[in-house]
Amino acid sequence: MTIKTRITTAGAVALATGLGLGLATAPAPLAAQTIEIHNTMSAGGAEEAALNRFAELIAERSGGEMEVTVVLGGQLGSETDVLQLLNLGQTQMALTGGLFMSEYAPELDAVSVPFVFPTFAAAEHYLLNTDSGAAVQEQARERGNLVYFGPQMRGFRHMTSAVPINGPEDLQGLRMRLPQIPLWVDVWEELGVQAVVIPAPDIYLAMRTGQVAAHENSLGGPYTRQMWEVQDYIITTAHLSFPWHWVASARWWDGLSEDQQTMVAEAIEEARQHGIAVETERDDYYREALIENGMTFIDVDQAPFRAAAAPAIERALAALADGVPADIEAAIAATSD
Repeated sequence: MTIKTRITTAGAVALATGLGLGLATAPAPLAAQTIEIHNTMSAGGAEEAALNRFAELIAERSGGEMEVTVVLGGQLGSETDVLQLLNLGQTQMALTGGLFMSEYAPELDAVSVPFVFPTFAAAEHYLLNTDSGAAVQEQARERGNLVYFGPQMRGFRHMTSAVPINGPEDLQGLRMRLPQIPLWVDVWEELGVQAVVIPAPDIYLAMRTGQVAAHENSLGGPYTRQMWEVQDYIITTAHLSFPWHWVASARWWDGLSEDQQTMVAEAIEEARQHGIAVETERDDYYREALIENGMTFIDVDQAPFRAAAAPAIERALAALADGVPADIEAAIAATSD
């Protein structure tokens, strides 16, 4: 850590007198370096918990040299907007979604393909411990001026439905809301649903009016949107984790001292693990709360769903770099019980 020397007013006067110099004013205290870190979610989730832990650790360990400003709710714009600010070095850090991979390393983005990684640990291993993951990090830096530190778990995504779903045969013709992500639409249409692309703020109304009968999201989605008022079932397809990612502007990062980089990286890792623990707790809480509010969980076998979606999954994987399938298998094998 770079040591900043501060001279008291009395010491400055004595020094100036001894040197025969005049002294008009005492030097002002050195200002702390601000680390601005962004996330598009509103307050109250595991994202905020992780970012606040990061801020606390930096405050404790930097000796006042650094302070963290947590910016939630997309106050500086969308993920695309923040990625541009990071690229230009106009902000310092973000806990961002997977958009940076589709922008900077699309041929390596296996984490966005549904029904591929059975656990968050497998996706994490792919990103941090395989050649493909290393390539993601390299391309993020080369193409987006991003330094990558690791993923933070979001609860697995499941289906909600107005009708019971016990297997892929029950999906035929079902009108299902999906985000505007062509890969996801392709996979679910392979499963037989009639995909309807609707913005996230309109999900509840679309279900209340019968425009759609199903959607997919992590359990926090139906909980915060009070889906029990318009949906009866949650089908635990666990088809995608789609984690957050800790990133920093390379322009800012490269200006830090080695000691500062070590301190920040260690604080990120502790905060990332804290966020994972909080998200795990929240996911358990959401399940209990949704059941208490009248929703029925149907715990399905994922294998038939994956088998039915296989043609679309294989199309998606075929478009990725040659070494990706082997690295996916290695990540799953390394994290299997």
